[in-house]
Amino acid sequence: QLQLVESGGGLVQPGGSLRLSCSASGFTVDNYAYGWFRQAPGKEREGVSCISPSGGVTHYADSVKERFTISRDSASHTVYLQMNNLSPEDTAVYYCAADRLLLYRRCPAEYEYNNWGQGTQVTVSS
Repeated sequence: QLQLVESGGGLVQPGGSLRLSCSASGFTVDNYAYGWFRQAPGKEREGVSCISPSGGVTHYADSVKERFTISRDSASHTVYLQMNNLSPEDTAVYYCAADRLLLYRRCPAEYEYNNWGQGTQVTVSS
């Protein structure tokens, strides 16, 4: 069974940066798309970004465009989310998800992913 493990979360000051990692094991994921989601306290989980199996297609939520960058390293079966210029509004638990999906004009919806990590906390505060 595919296992996803997120890491890289933590406490950062406003304007700072963090890089989240999502490592996959237990399955071949070369043909899997990945998504990053986040859930802030008292709010529903929302999609942040996604990347196609080839890495050639990416999408971002409007709230993170120009600040976050998603990438993947096929050799290490790892997907990254580089987060720059963080603000308190980015505080949330960040989740990685993966499945055999194709990306078109938008990211797959939450329900389309069947494989999820346990989440990593990101807190942006001075």
